Amino acid sequence: MSAVGPAAAPDGLDLRSLLARRELLLVAAIALLLAAVAARFPGFVRPASLGNTFNDTAILIVMALGQAAVILTRSVDLSVAANVALTGMAVALLDVHHPELPLALLLAVALGLGLALGAINGLLVWKVGIPPIVVTLGTLTVFRGLAFVLSGGAWINSFQMTPGFLAVPRTEVLGLPLLSWTALLAVGVAGLVFGRTPVGRAWYAVGGNPTAAVYAGLDPGRARFLAFCFSGALAGLCGYLWVARYAVAYVDVASGFELDVIAACVIGGVSIAGGIGSVAGVVLGALFLGIIKNALPVVNVSPFAQMAISGAVIIAAVALNARAERKRGRVILRPHRGATP
Repeated sequence: MSAVGPAAAPDGLDLRSLLARRELLLVAAIALLLAAVAARFPGFVRPASLGNTFNDTAILIVMALGQAAVILTRSVDLSVAANVALTGMAVALLDVHHPELPLALLLAVALGLGLALGAINGLLVWKVGIPPIVVTLGTLTVFRGLAFVLSGGAWINSFQMTPGFLAVPRTEVLGLPLLSWTALLAVGVAGLVFGRTPVGRAWYAVGGNPTAAVYAGLDPGRARFLAFCFSGALAGLCGYLWVARYAVAYVDVASGFELDVIAACVIGGVSIAGGIGSVAGVVLGALFLGIIKNALPVVNVSPFAQMAISGAVIIAAVALNARAERKRGRVILRPHRGATP
């Protein structure tokens, strides 16, 4: 699932080998983590339990794929969780006040509104020239405030929503809830976008070497704008999925979740310096984080210790990424043969 073209590293290793090593390391870490938990609670590794863990991590996977696109371009989106809160509140209110609306339309609204919020971030970064961390820190507050304005500070509970609106994430197809199938579909779409489209290759090129990307005819600002749009659309979809799954909409939905999303990317090997990362790595990083969050309560680890462990894992992942880049040097990305970004 590596989503980049061949790239020669100074020590003779190419980027695909580097990413494959990180992914294999994550697979081994996940296996060791599961084995450690299973030694005390064997039921945790039963197929049904693992399926539930994947389902619990599905929203994180979808949002991390969008965040990865942004980070690849040397940017960051701190507003994704606030995007989830605002789009979730908007579609929940539409369902409550207009129960006759088809679910397909509500999904389109969630995707469209999320994309629009992402586009606002992208335009401020591209056209106004504000640093991404400043833009998204500001829009984080703005989006939360708009969610409050829409709802008047009130909660929308399950009894107010229509059964069809709530049923989708829980509906099972071939033994898996639609929420899990949505995550798998998002993985497939991201794999195609990252590795098989000019837009995806532009994200890698812009993050790897913005100056060289300009000489190659690419517009770094436009690439970052499209990355923010991609991230926003997936966050908008997750706005519906979150509200429908947990059957509640309120202003503080997904508060702080943007940190988990960024952590999943970093653990998965997406370089905060841009230009390096893969879809498989992001998925494995999200699963690793999801398993930790599901396993620690099982072994009676306190919530405060859980936060410390999660933070330590993130720091270790960042250090590993930085060490690998210093050791091998920044690679120069080359597009696939015959590709024209």
